[in-house]
Amino acid sequence: MPGQAALGPQPQAAAPPAGTRRRGVGRARLALAVVTLGLSGSLIVAMAQGLRPLAGADWAVLGLFALSVLWTGFAAATALLGLAQPSRRDAQGPQPGWSPRGRTAIAIMTCGEDPLPILRTVRALHRDLARCGLAPAETGAVGIFVLSDTRGSAAVSEARALGTLADLPGVWWRQRPENIGRKPGNLADWIAGWGGAWDHMIVLDADSRIAAERVRALIHRLEAAPDTALVQSGMRLLPARSRFGALQRLSVRLGGPAYGSGLAAWTGREGNYWGHNAALRVRPFGDHAARLPVLPGAAPMGGAVLSHDFIEAAFLRRAGWGIEIDTESRGSFEDGPQRLDEFHRRDRRWCQGNLQHLRLLAAPGLHPISRLHLLSGIFGYLAAPVWLALVLTVTLARPEIGTLVPLVGGLALLCVPKLAGAVRWAQRARSPARRRVVVRAAVTELALSTLLAPVMLLRQSLAVAAVALGRDSGWTPAGLVSASRARPGVPEVVAGLALAALVLPVAGPVGIALLTPVLGPLLAAPWLVRWLEAPIPRRGEAATVLPARATPEAA
Repeated sequence: MPGQAALGPQPQAAAPPAGTRRRGVGRARLALAVVTLGLSGSLIVAMAQGLRPLAGADWAVLGLFALSVLWTGFAAATALLGLAQPSRRDAQGPQPGWSPRGRTAIAIMTCGEDPLPILRTVRALHRDLARCGLAPAETGAVGIFVLSDTRGSAAVSEARALGTLADLPGVWWRQRPENIGRKPGNLADWIAGWGGAWDHMIVLDADSRIAAERVRALIHRLEAAPDTALVQSGMRLLPARSRFGALQRLSVRLGGPAYGSGLAAWTGREGNYWGHNAALRVRPFGDHAARLPVLPGAAPMGGAVLSHDFIEAAFLRRAGWGIEIDTESRGSFEDGPQRLDEFHRRDRRWCQGNLQHLRLLAAPGLHPISRLHLLSGIFGYLAAPVWLALVLTVTLARPEIGTLVPLVGGLALLCVPKLAGAVRWAQRARSPARRRVVVRAAVTELALSTLLAPVMLLRQSLAVAAVALGRDSGWTPAGLVSASRARPGVPEVVAGLALAALVLPVAGPVGIALLTPVLGPLLAAPWLVRWLEAPIPRRGEAATVLPARATPEAA
C-alpha cells in the first residue's frame, strides 16, 4: 500500500474500469445551484435594502448574513431536491437466489469500548448472515473480523470476552501489538496482512449494527458497478436511552430521508464516506486511501488526520473510482451519544478534524465535488461562530425593523430540511391518524431543537475557538465519559450572563428581540440539560442487539 501525499504527486496504481455517469446528476446540480442562489440571494438583497444606506458595521452585518444564508440555503436546497426524488430509489436489491461472486470481510473496529455489546452484536450478526445464506466460514463468501486497538487493563477484559468468538467459524478477533495511526492505521494494518484474500470489506464501528440483508444489498450494488470503490449506506439511530438520544433519533428519522436523497442525487459518483456502515473494494482502498498523510506541524491543525473518512473518499475519487451514497437505511444502524457531554466531546474531535481539512482543500487532483464535501464539513463548524457573530453584530449595530424580516427568513431556512423530511413522511402515511403522528413528531422535534440550538451554537463556537488557539482535543474512545469539572449547564449560564451584561444595555428593540431566544435557553441550561439527559425506558435489548430480521419497526 503506497503512502498518500496530500500536497504532492499522487501514487500510481491500477486504474478503475471504464464507467458511466449516473443519469440526471447534471440536472440535479443545476437545480441545486439555482435553488440555493434563489433562496439565499433574495434574503441577501432584502438585508441590503433593510440596512441602506450601508455604512460602518452594516457591511459586517451584510457579510456575516450572506455567509450564513448561503450555507443554510445550500442545505435547504439539498433537502428540497431530495423531496422531489422518487421515494426509496435505492431500495431495489438483489433478486432471490443471488449470491456474491467475491469474498467480503465485515471489519468491526474497536478501541476501548465495552466488549460485551460487541460480543452480542457479532453473535447476532453471525446468525443473521447464516439465515440469509451468507454464513461466515473459513473459506466462505463472508467473514467477520473484530479489529481491536484496545490497550492496558481494558485489553485483558476484552480478551476474556471476545476470545470466546473462536467457536464461531469465519469469525476472527485481533488486538494490534502497537496502536499506530488510530482507526485508519488499524484498517491499513489489516489490509496489509489479510486484505489479499478478500475482494470487499464492510466497515463498522463498535457501536454500529448492520443486518444481513443490508450486507447482501451493499455487496450486490458494489459488484454491479465495477468502477465504484465505495458505497456508503444510509443509517438510522438505535433506540435511545435518554430524552437527548431520542431527540437525535427523531431528528435523523424525520430529516434524514429527504436530505439523504437530495445528497445522493447531486453527488452521483462523487459521493462521500462517513467512516462506517459502508462497503469498500479492498484493492483500490489499499492503493489510494489506506495510508493517509501526516500533516506537517503540531496538532490541532497538524499531525494525524482525525476526520479521515472524507479524505479517504476524496483520494479514491481522485484515482478515478466512483463513490456512491445508497439512501436506503433499513437494516443499518449506529448508536448516538445519550448525554450532552458525550456529544460535545465527540463533536469537539470532529470540529478539529474538519478544520484540518482547510490544509487539504488545495491537495492536487481532487475532484471539485470532493473539495465541496471538504468545504461543507469545514463550514459546518464555522457556521456556529458566524451565526453568533451575526447576532452580536446586529444587536450592537441597533438596526432598524427592516432588517428583521430577512433575519427571520434566514432562520426559517434552517427549518426547511426538517419540513421537507416531515412532508416526505406525511406522503408515505396511509391514514389521517399516521399523518397526525408525523405532524406531532415534527412539531416536537422543532420545538426541542430550537431550545437546544443556543447551547449547541455556544459549544461549537468554543470548539472552533479552541482549535484556533492551538488546543488539541486528543482522541477519546466512543462511549467513555470523563468527569466534568463544572455542573452540566453552568458554563452556558455564565456565558449567557456575560452576553446579557455586554449587549443588553446598548441593544435596541430589534436587538433585544433577536437576543432573547438565545439568552433564554442559555440561562435555563442546567434544567434543560437535566431534563434531556433523564433516562427513558428501554424496550428489551433493542439498543444493543440487532434483531434477526431488521424491519422498519425494529429500527
